[in-house]
Amino acid sequence: MGRKKTVEFDEGPPDDFDPNNPYKDPVAMLEMREHLVREKWIQIETAKILGEKLKWCYRIEGVNHLQKCKHLVQQYLDSTRGVGWGKDHRPTWMHGPKQAEAEVAE
Repeated sequence: MGRKKTVEFDEGPPDDFDPNNPYKDPVAMLEMREHLVREKWIQIETAKILGEKLKWCYRIEGVNHLQKCKHLVQQYLDSTRGVGWGKDHRPTWMHGPKQAEAEVAE
């Protein structure tokens, strides 16, 4: 037996999740939340790896780092945009009021 050339993951968002009514299926809602958290962690770890590569490039290249590390700086800046759990970046169904609470308030 040889090694596989690629690794395949079947970790996608749940098929039965309805973003218009997330509380309809609580299991699908939790699976969707886990999927979003997993994707965020992947983005965060990718940014960390690129940051380490950028530090290494700065140390090795010395005074020439502006020309030699320019591509890494751009990759690092692109990877850090949108990373984080600010309320603007979260899906509205994760921080919006529950329907039962909205009915009680009326």
